[in-house]
Parts: sequence; C-alpha cells; structure tokens
Amino acid sequence: MLLYVLRRLLTAIPTLFVIVTLAFFLIRVAPGGPFNQERGLLPEIKANLEAQFGLNDPLWLQYLNYLKNLLQGNFGPSYNLPDFTVGELFANGLPISIQLGASALALALVIGSVLGIIAALNQNRVADYAVIATATAGSTIPTFVVAPVIQLLFGLTWSLLPIGGWNDGAFLNRIGPTITLALPQIAIVARLMRGSMIESLRSHHIRTARALGLSEWSVVVRHALRGALLPIVSYAGPAAAALLTGSIIVETIFAVPGVGRYFVDAALNRDYTLVMGTVVVIAIFTILFNLIVDILYAVVDPRVRYD
Repeated sequence: MLLYVLRRLLTAIPTLFVIVTLAFFLIRVAPGGPFNQERGLLPEIKANLEAQFGLNDPLWLQYLNYLKNLLQGNFGPSYNLPDFTVGELFANGLPISIQLGASALALALVIGSVLGIIAALNQNRVADYAVIATATAGSTIPTFVVAPVIQLLFGLTWSLLPIGGWNDGAFLNRIGPTITLALPQIAIVARLMRGSMIESLRSHHIRTARALGLSEWSVVVRHALRGALLPIVSYAGPAAAALLTGSIIVETIFAVPGVGRYFVDAALNRDYTLVMGTVVVIAIFTILFNLIVDILYAVVDPRVRYD
C-alpha cells in the first residue's frame, strides 16, 4: 500500500505540471489583460504596471518565472487586489470554504445514504417512490433558486436565520449556505446508494447470510452496506474537492467570504495569478481526494489490493 501511495504521488507531479501549463497559456489566450479597463489607462501608466509585474517579458519567460515562484509556494500578487497576495487571499478565504464544504459534504453523505437505504429496502413501494421523487427534484432545482427561497422564507418571512454573512462561522449563519450546498449532493448520494444497495441485496453472499438466519439489521448493516458503499466512496472524492474549494453561487448569494467568488472575479478581470492560484488549489484537492478514495476502496472492500 505504501509503495502504491508513493507511486500515485509521483504520478501527481506531472499531472499537476500539465494542468498548470495548460491553465497558464489558456488564460492568456483570452482577449484583454489585467490592466485593460473600460476607460483605459494612459499608455505610460499601463506600461509601468506591466513592467512592474513582468507582463512585458516574453511569454516563455513569464511561464518559467511563475513555475519558479510556484515551486517556492509563492502564488504571486493579485493584479486587481493590489493590497493582497494570492496566498493571503487563500489564507483568509480557503478555511471558510473548507468549513462550509465539509459541513455540506457530511450532511449529504449521512442523509443521502439513509434515504438511499430506505428506498432500497422498500423498492417499488411508497417510500421508494417518495425518495426518488425528492432526489429528482433536489438534483434538478439549481442552487440559485434554492438559496433565495431559503433567504425569503427562513430569513425575511420567519426571521429564523440571517439572510447572509458569515459572522465568524456562527451556527445560524452556516445553516442556509450548508443546506443549499448539500441538497443537490443529497439527491445524488441517495440515488447512488439506492441503486448500489439494491444490487448488493441481490448478491449471493446476502442470500447466504439470510439463509443462515442472521437478523435483517446484521444483513443490511454488516454485509450489504459495505459492498454498497463503493459507488458512494467513488463519488465522494470529486464531490469533496468541488465543495471544499467553495461554491461560487452560494458564497455570492449568502455573502460568505470564501474563495469561490475569487475565481469569477479573477476571470472577469483577467487577474492571471488569482486564476492560476485557484486552478492549482482545485487540482491539488482533486488529486488528493482521488488518492484518498483509492485507499478507502481497499478498506471498504477486502478484495481490492494494491500490492
């Protein structure tokens, strides 16, 4: 297992290099630049700014300089937020996005799994149809519809929750954005769990367990659930990377100071370093969680070995 983890980490290095290279050149293909404004700057001022940040150097030299700084853990300065570096922006916003995403992911895995198990145990009954209908609605209604509804009902109408803000992570401020983020994931996890649980319950070893007289609780929890978890584990990896790096829509609507809003603002303003920093962080999270998923595979399913 240790050798497998080391091989995967070594494989992640060229993968990350390719992602950084593609992102670096693709962002510069788009028209405009970080110092192109609607009214425009004086040519002398624009030239001075580009010289200060090295944007008048040849593109290959800019690329090499960025790689050199990146290897030292330096994401560079933000072009449109000159009072902050990209690292400082992430240091302030990433912990908030991680807290919000982790809460939404945990809620989705627990509630979605329970609903999926209930639907599987009551296949083609009222409970099954209710879970499927709820999951379908949850996966089709977009978050930019759910978020204002939560604000309107629980914030303005019933005055139970604040309509926005983070307030240093206060419990009431977390509820709205967490539920909004979790609802689509709950729907997906419920459908995955239902399908995998139905398949697991029909397997030969489950029939054998029931023939031996084991209780229904033991059959479902100790035997069927373990095999049914594999699709959930597979989905949890990329879902965790997406949720923990922030949701643009949710953070914007609920005024959460996470990193999700930085990506859109940086892309619109051609803030090259902030875009690149966001891409690198998302890529690292994705690679890391995919590795964790592969390791969990061996824990959940004894038949999986990486020797």
